[in-house]
Amino acid sequence: MESDLELKRKLYRTMLLIRRFEEKLIELKAQLAIPGLLHLYIGEEAVATGVCAAIRQDDYITSTHRGHGHCIAKGGDPSRMMAELYGRSAGYCHGRGGSMHIADFNLGILGANGIVSAGMPIAGGAALSIKMRGMDQVVVCFFGDGGANQGVFHESLNMSALWKLPVIYVCENNQYAISVAQSRSASIQDLYLRKDAYGMHGCKVDGNDVMAVYEAAQEAVDLARRGEGPSLLECKTYRWRGHYEGEGDRMYTYRTKREMEEWNKKCPIERFRRKLLREGLLGKEELANIELDIQGEIEHALQFAEDSPFPDTKDVFAGLYVQ
Repeated sequence: MESDLELKRKLYRTMLLIRRFEEKLIELKAQLAIPGLLHLYIGEEAVATGVCAAIRQDDYITSTHRGHGHCIAKGGDPSRMMAELYGRSAGYCHGRGGSMHIADFNLGILGANGIVSAGMPIAGGAALSIKMRGMDQVVVCFFGDGGANQGVFHESLNMSALWKLPVIYVCENNQYAISVAQSRSASIQDLYLRKDAYGMHGCKVDGNDVMAVYEAAQEAVDLARRGEGPSLLECKTYRWRGHYEGEGDRMYTYRTKREMEEWNKKCPIERFRRKLLREGLLGKEELANIELDIQGEIEHALQFAEDSPFPDTKDVFAGLYVQ
């Protein structure tokens, strides 16, 4: 079992790795080095980090179009992720899926998904499989505040609660569904209250406090492993960038600079860094060493992607049909 120091060091490193990975993507996208759309997770790192720290490698997750953080937090390889973003054959999906479709079944990553809430029925299916096999695994289903208004949200929660499936539904409420404020898209401001309609567990948590997220997720995971059914967690957080990278000044048409500045002050990484220093768990030198180690990992990932070949056109139909 991890010590308190080991856990907190891992949490800090994971959040920082997600942040630095995506900051590199901002540079690469500006250079037109990466094709396709990018939906960045910057500002929300505490959610994926805290939740995934509470589950095992043999547990499952379903992700979203904003899924880099989920993949890294679950143990995904930044080098293979970068290669996928570059459209190279060494990527997770051999360069065919790109940012929104990274999957690694060996790590329990059942796939990011470009369709809003499309991971919810997949999570339910995986959880039903767990129950039928008599295992004690769990499934974490990440989705956004916009996804909470899709019909499949209600269908999935109803079925999971009815059959007491081991699913933890994690609503990453980053305040906006594309450009629509959550306050304008739902009649209630706390979406976790919808748990009551299905007789399931759940709570609201500060999504910028990684320890609070971890503790809430741990409780939900324990309930699921004991056969007590699903939970709905709502993590209140904020995305720093636009809906997609390259949105530019359009983001200021639906939110104010003041709002963004206020949320930036709540940075989950800086907040946790101050906590570690205050508690004397990590010193400035070790924090600096973690930074250097991550920078090296990002540089390696970039070199790996650039050195990887493009997919061969003769393999264009590979994987489409059963032999």
